[in-house]
Amino acid sequence: MSQSPISVSTIDWQSEMKRIATKHHVIVCWVAIILNPIWFVADYFTIPSHWQIFLVVRFSVALLTLLGVLFRNKLKISTEVLIFIPVFGISIQNAYMWSVMDIPMLQKHAFAYIALFIGAGMLVLWKPIWSVIVVVLSFIANIIFLRAFSPLSTQEILINGGMLVATVAIISCVLIQSRYSLTKKEIIARLALAASNKELAHKNDIIEEKNKDITDSINYAKKIQEAILPPLELKEKLFPESFILFQPRDIVSGDFYWFTEKNGKKLIAACDCTGHGVPGAFMSMIGNAFLNQIVNEKGCTKPSEILNQLRDLIIAALKQKGSSGENQDGMDISLLMVDEKNGVVEYAGANNPLWVVKNEKTEEGVLVPTMTETKADKQPIGIYSGHAAPFTNHEFKLNKGDSFYLFTDGFADQMGGTTGKKFKYKTFKDLVLTTHEKPSKEQEEVFRKTLKEWKGVFDQTDDILVIRVMV
Repeated sequence: MSQSPISVSTIDWQSEMKRIATKHHVIVCWVAIILNPIWFVADYFTIPSHWQIFLVVRFSVALLTLLGVLFRNKLKISTEVLIFIPVFGISIQNAYMWSVMDIPMLQKHAFAYIALFIGAGMLVLWKPIWSVIVVVLSFIANIIFLRAFSPLSTQEILINGGMLVATVAIISCVLIQSRYSLTKKEIIARLALAASNKELAHKNDIIEEKNKDITDSINYAKKIQEAILPPLELKEKLFPESFILFQPRDIVSGDFYWFTEKNGKKLIAACDCTGHGVPGAFMSMIGNAFLNQIVNEKGCTKPSEILNQLRDLIIAALKQKGSSGENQDGMDISLLMVDEKNGVVEYAGANNPLWVVKNEKTEEGVLVPTMTETKADKQPIGIYSGHAAPFTNHEFKLNKGDSFYLFTDGFADQMGGTTGKKFKYKTFKDLVLTTHEKPSKEQEEVFRKTLKEWKGVFDQTDDILVIRVMV
């Protein structure tokens, strides 16, 4: 989300400048109030013949400055006027002192005058016009006092400190202007950043609120999805020796399990819809509804025929025509039917195979678990760019103790380990064979623990669904 630039005109930098300037200027005023009377001691020993005038001038400047500080709020004195009192007052004071000094004293006192302008340049924060006013008035005061009281010529005054003081005064004006400009830019940048951060925080709050609303909606959608899926209590009744490891990548899932019983035949399926999260969840609800329609309403229990009808319904619901650029939404599925009365198991699959694990005796008479894979038809439930053939129905004899594994691709495709590679089907097969002897609940816990350890710091790659059915 891009941020709109903060306009300088909308930033109240003047108030912040006033606050900073007031702080600086009040400190400088107090320094002038305290030091100005103390400097009178030096004046007394420098030119004792004029000590009375020096005393009056210095204490007058200190008193005026003190009054300005004490009553600045009541009189609404601006920060520029406040600091102007001591700066200009001391400048007038120095101008008069120069007018009554001889050349050696003039040379020594030039440094005091220079110190005034340097100090002002370092500490004063006001608009450039105030610097010009102080310098111009100081020059005028010097001209008036020097012509009125000084026996020295203009050349002597300029050579013995006047030119240096004037130069420093002008440089101080430039210094004050630079400090004022830099401080202004710093304030504007700081306030703009604060305003930008505030705006960004406000937008983040809006985003967080919207994310919360979305998450709350998805959590509610999860409850709807769970309510539509077959109840696990029915699974315990139909397939007591089984487990369903169901772990959505997001809150809702594109993988879903389905089971039912019709005409004495038990059916169970592991389905993997296109996508995951909300899009996948929509497809899962469509697929679940169509499976219920085909089996529970129409009474079809043959796995291959169920998949044929399911494909037709999905294509019709999604209005798929097979045209170029059309979406390829659909699902992969492995569907198992158990007919205990007739001792038969049937299977049909769209891209997802069936693993059958049974214990077989070796020549030494030792029972060893072996796995048989029944491959699925390489076509999805949905529109297919290749040749869409009827699904194949596989039939097995029901043997007591056999285990059937139906699954989606999420477990095998999970990234993890030390290199971030896939878990892979070979490793998954080994895990099934090494844990096959365990009861279903224990095997499920081993699967969950193995998956968690493998995943480690990596995010879950896809929805995960593994079903074990033991007959």
